Parts: sequence; C-alpha cells; structure tokens
Amino acid sequence: MKTTETAGSLGAKNGCFRVLGVDPAAAGPTGYGVIESDGRRCRMLHYGALKVAPKRQKECLGAVLQDVHQRLCELMEEFSPDAMAVEAVFTALNMRTALRLAEVRGVVLLAAAQRGVEVHSYSPREVKASVAGYGQADKRQMQLMVRALLEMSETPEPSDAADALAVALCHLQAEQALQRFGLRDVTVRPKPRIQSLGSRPSVVRVGATHSEIPRIVTSR
Repeated sequence: MKTTETAGSLGAKNGCFRVLGVDPAAAGPTGYGVIESDGRRCRMLHYGALKVAPKRQKECLGAVLQDVHQRLCELMEEFSPDAMAVEAVFTALNMRTALRLAEVRGVVLLAAAQRGVEVHSYSPREVKASVAGYGQADKRQMQLMVRALLEMSETPEPSDAADALAVALCHLQAEQALQRFGLRDVTVRPKPRIQSLGSRPSVVRVGATHSEIPRIVTSR
C-alpha cells in the first residue's frame, strides 16, 4: 500500500479528533475510512474496502468475520482513533441478510471493545441527512458530498468506502455540536489497557491514504 505520510506521523494527532467510520456489509465489501478534524476543517487520512474471496469463504465459515476483525484491529493500531462510527443495521432487510449483517457488525463492535475505542451507531437516514442534508440521498450524491466536505481531489471509490467516510463525518459533526453547546467533556481520558490476544493471521492491506484511489482487494 502506497502512502503519502511517513509511518511515524500517522499516529500523531496534534490535538485533532480522529474517527474511524465503518460500513459493515453482509455480502459485499466492508467499507472503512479514517478522518480527523482540528475544529475548523476535516481531512481524510485513509479509506478503502475489504472483500473476502468466495474461495476463502467456502474454505472457512468464519472467514469474513475473521478478516474484517483483523483489518479493523490493524486500522485502530495504526491510526489510534478517538471514536468509531458504525452504520446501524437496516431494519427493512430480509431476515437472512439482516442476520449476516448483524454478525459482521458484532465483530466490528468486538474489535472496538478490545481496544477501548468508543462506538457510536447511526442509521442510514441519519448519515444521509447529516452529510447531504437529505435523508433520501443516493450513493452518487453521498460520494460527491463526502468529496466536497473532505476536500478530496478524487471522488471516493468504491461506494462502500464513501459510505464509511460519510458515517465518520456524521459522528464528527455530532461530536462538534455537543462540544459547541457544552454538552461534551473534552477532557482526554486514558484508554484501558489492552490484553494481548495472541498471534493473528495476516491479511492483505487495502485502501488509500489521502488522495490515492483505493481498490477493492480480495483477501486470500
């Protein structure tokens, strides 16, 4: 994975509030995006999507859950987010899809809990209303709004990654509103110590940093 920042600067937040957004998926790629704000402007640090190869899914029943968990753990270790924002399960889905999506979302919550990262959940309508100003905005409108708000040189692709960035923006705007009205304690609290979980299998790193265009890379 190419990067436009040195590895040492990725963890330095310089007083910025950093959010990891996640768009869990039942069948398609799981999108993720990391953004931060200094209170005046937002910028994108990293985004991408993880798709597990069908062959691997057949070989291992929990392949999707394992790879999503590992990828999020890597992102939290690399970027040290202050919070995670996750899109809520859409209640209009059929039962089978809703259950599969809930499984992936559970793994996302588990990864955050293991690293002491606070999690916030937002419905698709909340995210669209917050980012695009319209609760029925389509994917293309969301991609264009995300690009504009984060001052990106390219439209974020795939749409799963753009959705993850939108969820992160939604939480960032909510957090800034709470602080503006004095409803949020801005004191930085130390994160709990994380107990070692032992060795983890390797996965393919995917995504883009800053203005690089990501691709969906299939885990092996």
